[in-house]
Amino acid sequence: MEDPETDRSHHESVPSSSSSSSSSSSSSTSQAQEQTEQQPEQRSSTRAFSYRVNVLIADVAAFDMKDDLWSGFIVLVTFWFFASMTLILGFFGSADLQLGPNCSRLIRTNPFFVQTIKAQELQGTKPGSILYGFHTPPPLDVETAWTETHHTLVHPTYHKEWIYFLNKGSRIDIYYHVKPSSSSPLTLVIAEGRESLVEWIEDPSYGNATLSWNIIYGSGKIQQVISESSNYYIAVGNLNPEDVEVELEFNIKSTLYNTAQAYYRCSIHNQYCSLKLSLLGATFAVLTSPGPEEGIREDDWYVKLSYGPRWVIYFLGSGVMTVLLLMVFRFCNIFQNAGEDRTDFQAREASPVRTPLLLPKDDDALSWGSSYECISNDEEDLEEFLGVSSVEGKSINERNDNNTQRLCVICFDGPRDCFFLPCGHCATCFTCGTRTSEEAGTCPICRMKMKKVRKIFSV
Repeated sequence: MEDPETDRSHHESVPSSSSSSSSSSSSSTSQAQEQTEQQPEQRSSTRAFSYRVNVLIADVAAFDMKDDLWSGFIVLVTFWFFASMTLILGFFGSADLQLGPNCSRLIRTNPFFVQTIKAQELQGTKPGSILYGFHTPPPLDVETAWTETHHTLVHPTYHKEWIYFLNKGSRIDIYYHVKPSSSSPLTLVIAEGRESLVEWIEDPSYGNATLSWNIIYGSGKIQQVISESSNYYIAVGNLNPEDVEVELEFNIKSTLYNTAQAYYRCSIHNQYCSLKLSLLGATFAVLTSPGPEEGIREDDWYVKLSYGPRWVIYFLGSGVMTVLLLMVFRFCNIFQNAGEDRTDFQAREASPVRTPLLLPKDDDALSWGSSYECISNDEEDLEEFLGVSSVEGKSINERNDNNTQRLCVICFDGPRDCFFLPCGHCATCFTCGTRTSEEAGTCPICRMKMKKVRKIFSV
């Protein structure tokens, strides 16, 4: 037989359990409603943040592109400036010319870059040199001949030289007589250009650098035909320990340019001659010197020859070259970006499934750093990267979802306080992002090639 009090207490306990179950069901229903209400708010905040991040990335990309264009522009302008200065001061720079007797030197230049040919005698030069101007190349049909006699005492380890500008078809006959005949021999050379003469001076026993190399003693004759228009040096050297006297006679037959049809004639003595060149028409200049004079030992004239640049062509050429090079630079950037997009698309098709680089840690972060919530544009790839698809860890992921989305996916210690350009993914801390950019060079989320890593600062 049951106790009435016990039966009464039993009936009283049944309503209490039912009330607790009803209260728990009502609380779960209210939580579900709250979660349902919070989801649209989270989606809206996510969309707003994604929009802000996309705008920021677009602005940064445009700013970087402008920086690249300006850098390329400055580099190209600097390069063209130095190229122009090299052309003006180097190839068309001024030169000091030494003219021998009966010099007839044709001057050819490019009228596209040169506007004027200027000639001026140097201080102490005797009169006689003349600058001529022609519209067409003058004929090389005037012949002249002269004879020079030189009595020279050549000191030991020393040499004596004479310079002549001879055109093609000229001829040199040298008669020599070494006094006394029983003395040591001398070296007589004919060198084309100053470089050849310098090589012979450095090594007098080596004659391959000269046009003619001869050991002379007693009396004899040396003959040389000129095949190219240039400066020619006749030099005699003494390798003996004592002085040697030599008598030289030069019989020179030279061909000169005919200056009868010249439209411009200017004597360089005591004035500055300037021959203006036509841009469309060809212009030629001839620089001449008179023949030798009796009783004068030194028959050389010194003239400074310079060129006036055509500045309009240089400025126009600089502008055109700058525009062309900038266009090439722009097209290269476009093709490079297109190639990177194509490579990224192929990488996404080839590797749709990604595995995490490191296992997640359960350590609590000391600080989450930035107040901005970094949300990736590709949430599904991020979840696969973090390995949250496991059924067993679902409850843990729901509990720590906010913590996981705020932590670096590589070290799981620092906050996500940076994003990658140009993809815009925000998945790592600034330290890991910088290290990944230097080592791998690709985004760990989408595998796109990274250009820069931008840090997000707390506000």
